[in-house]
Amino acid sequence: MSETKSTGPSVEFTITRTFEASRERVFRAWTDPARFSQWFGPKGFTTPQETISLDTTPGAAWSARMVSPEGQEATIAGFYREAVEPERLVFTTGDPDNDKGDLASVVTVTFTDLGGRTEMRFHQAGYNTSEEHAKGAEAGWVQFFDRLADHLTT
Repeated sequence: MSETKSTGPSVEFTITRTFEASRERVFRAWTDPARFSQWFGPKGFTTPQETISLDTTPGAAWSARMVSPEGQEATIAGFYREAVEPERLVFTTGDPDNDKGDLASVVTVTFTDLGGRTEMRFHQAGYNTSEEHAKGAEAGWVQFFDRLADHLTT
C-alpha cells in the first residue's frame, strides 16, 4: 500500500491592512533592515538589526532573529521567490520549532497604492503544519502588523 502526500498547502489565511503611508514607504519597511527591525516580531519582542538579512533577489535567503522580553530567541528564515518594488514580495518561511528544515509556508505580500495610503494584503499558505499552528502564526502576524502601523506613523 502506498501513501499519497499532498503537495498543496494544508492551511491558508489572508490579512488585509490599510496603512497611512505611501506604498514605497511600506515596501521599504519590509526590505530595509533598519526599518524591518522596528516592527518585526510580536508585541514586546525585539529584532536586532544585526540579526536581519533581507536580500530580496529571487533565490536569496532572508532571516531575522526575534528576542522575547525574557531573552528567548527565535529565528525565522526562508528564501525570496519574487520581489517587484514597490508592488509585491513572495517568500518562504520556515518554522523556528522545526529542526528538520522543512518548508513551513509561502507568503505573498501585495502593496496597493490608495493615493498616499497603502493597502497591504498578506497571504500565507502553510505546508507541513497544523491548523492550530497556523492560527497561532496568524495571531502573531496581526501583532507584527499592529507594530508596523505604529512604525509607519512615527
